[in-house]
Amino acid sequence: MSIFLHILMSNVLPMVIMIGLGIVIQRAFKLDIKTLSKLNFYLFSPAIMFNLLYKTDISASVIGKVLFFFILFMVAQYLIVEAVIRLRSYQPSMKSAMRNSVLFYNSANYGIPLNQLAFAGNEKTLAIQVLIMMMQSLIPNTYGIYNVNAHKADMRTIMRTILSMPIIYVIPIAFLLRGFEVAIPQPIATPLGYLSDAFIGTALITLGVQLGNMEWKIKRSLLIDVSISGILRLVAGPLLAWLIVWLMQMNTLLGIDKLTAAALIVSSAVPTSLSSVLLAVEFDNEAEFASQSVFVSTIISILTVTAVIFFLQLDI
Repeated sequence: MSIFLHILMSNVLPMVIMIGLGIVIQRAFKLDIKTLSKLNFYLFSPAIMFNLLYKTDISASVIGKVLFFFILFMVAQYLIVEAVIRLRSYQPSMKSAMRNSVLFYNSANYGIPLNQLAFAGNEKTLAIQVLIMMMQSLIPNTYGIYNVNAHKADMRTIMRTILSMPIIYVIPIAFLLRGFEVAIPQPIATPLGYLSDAFIGTALITLGVQLGNMEWKIKRSLLIDVSISGILRLVAGPLLAWLIVWLMQMNTLLGIDKLTAAALIVSSAVPTSLSSVLLAVEFDNEAEFASQSVFVSTIISILTVTAVIFFLQLDI
């Protein structure tokens, strides 16, 4: 129990305090969540993504294994969500909202601070988390937009929206500049550094502002669906990740070391992403369910994420 409490206090509580500050500020001053979201979406998130992909030393072998894990993990999650959707006989809008609440997880403004705390700033695990963040940034801005609009918009409109997302340009540019060893001019590198450094604090505050803007109660009509979403995200997620990692370790070609395995499992244990709410609000698609899923999964993750780290018995 003492180890569990230590993990809770050292790895999770610092993030909770930052999120709590966002809640307090929102309750006191009623900030504009859309402005904060745009700052994160168009400035801070692309900047940290570019900086980390450009600077972090990670081998092609590790990149391949992480991406292979991610694909298997997303397919497994998708199949489980689809089974639930069929059993529950959801309407089209609710189908997309449930998919987004499980498939899109907070790998950025929750996952990166958690990785830094859980692995004591280890560069290798940070690089792994960056790759997961990269993929989790791409999917909501491509498939996510298509998912919430497929039943009510034409493909041309959807593609125009997707192509306006900055993250789909940042990732290939960072890889190309790094691959060809192109130096970033100092007048550009310095602002990039400032924006990148601002990401973690601003992201956690933004998450708190979003939570502070929500009703702190679950509608009875949404209780079952929000609970299902939370279980699939916080319990089924890390269990699926553990199973996939175990299977990879059994294969000599796909074998991964203990630290990489732990980083991948921790990356899968985070709560529902704010992107599911932003998509729901932006495209008027079950915004109340999306908000309550984020709220509940974020609160419950305080215990579930602590439990995941505890069972992994990390020795960093």
